[in-house]
Amino acid sequence: MSAARPLNALRALAAIATLPLLLTACGYGAESKDDNPQAEVAADAEKLSADRVRIGYFPNLTHGTALVGREKGIFQKELGGTKAEYATFNAGPSEIEALNSKSIDIGWIGPSPAINGYTKSNGQNLRIIGGSASGGVKLVVNPDKIKSLKDVKGKKIATPQLGNTQDVAFLNWIAEQGWKVDAESGKGDVSVVRTDNKVTPDAYKSGSIDGAWVPEPTASKLVAEGAEVLLDEADLWPDKQFVITNIIVSQDFLKKHPDVVEAVLRGAVKSNEWINANPDEAKAAANDALERDSGKALPAEVIDPAWKSITFLDDPLAATLDTEAAHAVKAGLLEEPDLKGIYDLTLLNKVLAAEGAEKVDDAGLGAS
Repeated sequence: MSAARPLNALRALAAIATLPLLLTACGYGAESKDDNPQAEVAADAEKLSADRVRIGYFPNLTHGTALVGREKGIFQKELGGTKAEYATFNAGPSEIEALNSKSIDIGWIGPSPAINGYTKSNGQNLRIIGGSASGGVKLVVNPDKIKSLKDVKGKKIATPQLGNTQDVAFLNWIAEQGWKVDAESGKGDVSVVRTDNKVTPDAYKSGSIDGAWVPEPTASKLVAEGAEVLLDEADLWPDKQFVITNIIVSQDFLKKHPDVVEAVLRGAVKSNEWINANPDEAKAAANDALERDSGKALPAEVIDPAWKSITFLDDPLAATLDTEAAHAVKAGLLEEPDLKGIYDLTLLNKVLAAEGAEKVDDAGLGAS
């Protein structure tokens, strides 16, 4: 397969983003222990083909399927005697490195890191095996400085990271306005300021940025500080749906342990079903998981609007991932990629059929 490679800047970025985790977490990502009785392995549970499965995710609301599935013990129930172990990450590149190093087997991750990880390995390291969430991304601004979309020109707007999913979306939106920005430096008609989500609220309060194109709950944290939502990214997409979180797996683990992968996917489908049937309880469970993972729960004024803006679903919305890749190419952050084979939805569709749900489509990008 001829797969294109991201530019050198993104390679360097991946290495930089990975380094802090290497130094602080004895490997890739921060291991997270369960003190939840629901997540314990039952003594008489039958083990699958692997003793354990290592699952990675971000402590973000857009990874709510993983948060809730772990918190409610849904994954462990489906895995039986195979132990679910977890690691949390703050950046997509470090999670991809963990997958490559076999520090994790399955992960929840955004589309841009999945695309970059797939193309950089010439299609050899991962597969997208399911969807998880759509939406939950907004352009929020200082209403004293920006009163309309045209006022964004000349302002300082934060995105989480060079080349990440929101950064690509914002650069594409800028281009559609007819404005010019150098993608790598972020300089131009709009100043794109790459800022970690953890510090973006402080940057907003200090006045060093005028707004941000960010995922939840960062967007709602800024609103709580006085910012206003100027644009919901969902409004830019057909049917107001676009992939924000996928489920990926190591190709080697998928080949060796398809029964384990199927069990995790069954847990994901059941988690999404429970989330959608019990939104308030699910929101509380996700917040409990965030408190365990980050040490701090979200206040109601942040989590309530943030949770409402995210749609949890099993469909990976493959056509929108292809579009997001095209946006990255247009911005100059990615050479034309060959994404054929990035999806393998066989096990997901098997699980969906057993649940009486409709199968999902890979938009022609499935593994042969």
